[in-house]
Amino acid sequence: MAINNSCVVTYSPAYTIVPTYECFNRCSYCNFRTEPGKSPWMNLSDAESIFKQLQSEKVCEILILSGEVHPHSPKRQAWFELIYDLCELAFSMGFLPHTNAGPLSFAEMQNLKHVNVSMGLMLEQLTPILLNSVHRHAPSKLPEVRLQQLQWAGELQIPFTTGLLLGIGETANDWWETLAAISQFHQRYCHIQEVILQPHSPGNQQSFNAPPFNPHQLPEVIAKAREILPADITIQIPPNLVKDDQWLLACIEAGARDLGGIVPKDEVNPDYPHLQQQVLREILKSAGWELIERLPVYPQFDGWLSKELQSLVRWWRNSLNLVSRSENNDFP
Repeated sequence: MAINNSCVVTYSPAYTIVPTYECFNRCSYCNFRTEPGKSPWMNLSDAESIFKQLQSEKVCEILILSGEVHPHSPKRQAWFELIYDLCELAFSMGFLPHTNAGPLSFAEMQNLKHVNVSMGLMLEQLTPILLNSVHRHAPSKLPEVRLQQLQWAGELQIPFTTGLLLGIGETANDWWETLAAISQFHQRYCHIQEVILQPHSPGNQQSFNAPPFNPHQLPEVIAKAREILPADITIQIPPNLVKDDQWLLACIEAGARDLGGIVPKDEVNPDYPHLQQQVLREILKSAGWELIERLPVYPQFDGWLSKELQSLVRWWRNSLNLVSRSENNDFP
C-alpha cells in the first residue's frame, strides 16, 4: 500500500532494559536514579528470560538505558561489560539494540558500535548556568562532556539521537543555542537521526520544585527547531508527556514527526504511562496522520553498520514492511 510520507508519524516498538538505576549524578529533576549500591544490577539470565517473552511480540528495539557509574570507579569496567553483554544478547536473540548510558569514552563507544544499531545521549541544555542549580551535583552534565559525545559519535559513524530537556531553568535563547550546536555537528558528520524535545514533567521522586513545561509553548519550540535543524534530522516528542490530544496534534503540525520508543514503562518518567499504540493511531488518524513503525536505525545509516547488524536490520525491514523513512523529509 502506498503511503504519503508527508502525512506519516513514526514510532519504534521498543522495550527498555535497565542495567542499573544507580547513578553518580544527582540531577534534581531526576525520577530514575538510585544511590550507588542501593539497587541490584540486571543480570543476563533475567534479561534472557525477558527477551524470550518479547520474541512473541512485535518488539524490534531494545533500549539499554542505564544510570551512570563514575569513569574512575572500580565498578566501571564491570558496568560497561554488562551493557555490552546485554546488547550482544539482545542482538543474538533477534533484537536491535540502542544504548543510552550517559557519557562514554571513545573506546567504549567504539566497542558498543559493534553491538548497537544506534546510540544516544541527551544534551539537555548547554548553558553552564544549570551547573549552579539542577546540575550542581551532576559532574557528567558539563556541556563540553556532552558535546564531546556528539563529536565522537560522528567520527565513529554511529547513528545518534540527542535532545533537549525543556523547563529546567534555561531560557529560550539557550534552546536555540543548543539546537544550533546539534545542527553544526550534524552538518559536519551527518549522523544525527533524531532530536528529542522533552518537556519537564514533574515526578514523585525529584527534588526540583518547578512546574511542568508550559504545554502551549511546545509547538512554538518545535516550529523554531524545525527552522534551525537540517531537514534530515527528525524531531521527536514523547507522547506520554503530551497529555492533551489537541496539543499532541499541534506538535505534529508544527514539525514533530516521531514519537520515540513506545514502551510498557517510561523509565525516565515513570509517573507518565504511554497510551496504547491503537489509541495514538486513532488520535493521529482523526487529523489525517498515519502512525507507522520504524526501526531504531534509519535507512540512510544502514551502510555504517557491520554486515551482521545490516543483515538483521534487513530482516526487520522486510518483516515490518516499512516505508523508507529516508524519504520522509517533507515538513508542511
